[in-house]
Amino acid sequence: MGENDGIVDILLLGGGGREHALLKKLASSERSGALYVAPGNGGMDLMAQPVELDVDSPEAVATFARDNGIGLVVIGPEAPLVNGVADAVSEAGIAVFGPNRAAARMEGSKRFAKEVMERAGVPTAAYRSFEEEGAAAEYVRELGGPCVVKADGLAAGKGVIVAGTTEEALAGVRECFSGRFGEAGSEVVVEEMLKGPECSLLALTDGRTLVPLATSQDHKRALEGDKGPNTGGMGVYSPVPIVTDDELSSMIEIEEKVVAQLAEDGIDYHGCLYGGFMLTKDGPKVLEFNARFGDPETQVVLPRMEADLVEAFLAVDAGTLDRVRIGWSESWAVSVVLTSAGYPGPYEKGRPISGIQQAEELGGVTVYHAGTALDARGRLVTAGGRVLDVTALGSTFEDARDLAYQACELIDFEGKTYRHDIGLRALRGRGAWEV
Repeated sequence: MGENDGIVDILLLGGGGREHALLKKLASSERSGALYVAPGNGGMDLMAQPVELDVDSPEAVATFARDNGIGLVVIGPEAPLVNGVADAVSEAGIAVFGPNRAAARMEGSKRFAKEVMERAGVPTAAYRSFEEEGAAAEYVRELGGPCVVKADGLAAGKGVIVAGTTEEALAGVRECFSGRFGEAGSEVVVEEMLKGPECSLLALTDGRTLVPLATSQDHKRALEGDKGPNTGGMGVYSPVPIVTDDELSSMIEIEEKVVAQLAEDGIDYHGCLYGGFMLTKDGPKVLEFNARFGDPETQVVLPRMEADLVEAFLAVDAGTLDRVRIGWSESWAVSVVLTSAGYPGPYEKGRPISGIQQAEELGGVTVYHAGTALDARGRLVTAGGRVLDVTALGSTFEDARDLAYQACELIDFEGKTYRHDIGLRALRGRGAWEV
């Protein structure tokens, strides 16, 4: 599908904070026409037409796009990508942002991604994969120390166990093979534990050209001090001040090598390649690759991006990304996630939300909706564990961070919880990770 110069009607799949951030950026384009979202959320539904659609069905998405004159389909979450939604849309002659089924295996199978990385010669954690619980447990006992246990397939961000002891790792192996993660846990990858600060680098690619976006750093743990269970993300900032120029160059080179290796393997990767890196004493090493924009990383990267996102996505589809210019604001961005009490465990829904307008009136603040909905009375209520992403821009890291927390105080709903230490570690410098 080639690019054109006209207005483009857009269908965006997904309903989280990432998709709300994508929607806002797409809507700001002069080429943006009618906007449709499936399923959307309480904030997205005020900006675009929500449609009932099985977003995981290639046929359903392609049919809706064709019947409604959609010119660009943007796929937010990973499951539709792994299911081949991008393939069906592309076969219908419609531009799509998101890799095809073969390329999406970079996220859909950790073993596949590791094998690609090995062929590409990029640094990553040593690993072995297992299809039988006893063999995996035996390997864990051989390692005899900290390691990481991962369900091979998609497990909604919950199939990774960072084990500090052999006992924790053995429990992780049992959990993966117990059936809790469904088909995702039928194969298990056991990796060495890498040490250092983490960094995310999102990049756009059309299979030949790779355009890196800004660095960001997520806070996965539920509790302050990076304690408690892993979550989908409790807060994030961009750029990452502790990353050196050499480390950034290395991460970009790694992603370029991976895209080139996929091309050599006959896989044309179009979309966002999300690299999760550990900044070790020996340089950046890959923790994982995802096949889509990160959440909540998108909520701090896109507000700083100076580019027409519709033009960029169409260029990714058309293979003309080398013609696109992307600039960056000098502002810092910090986002704090407001969650429902109990998250990532059981939580209640349907709590009325107030104060968003007052928070955004501060200036420099954008509140992205994640787990929200409009109830029967038209009130905005909680509808998920991660409810809102409160993002602030500032001329310094400290200014952005202070403004984000000021905005958080203005928003209210019963059970509102959030971490108060987002970004504090980075403010202390690289030494804060060297313990």
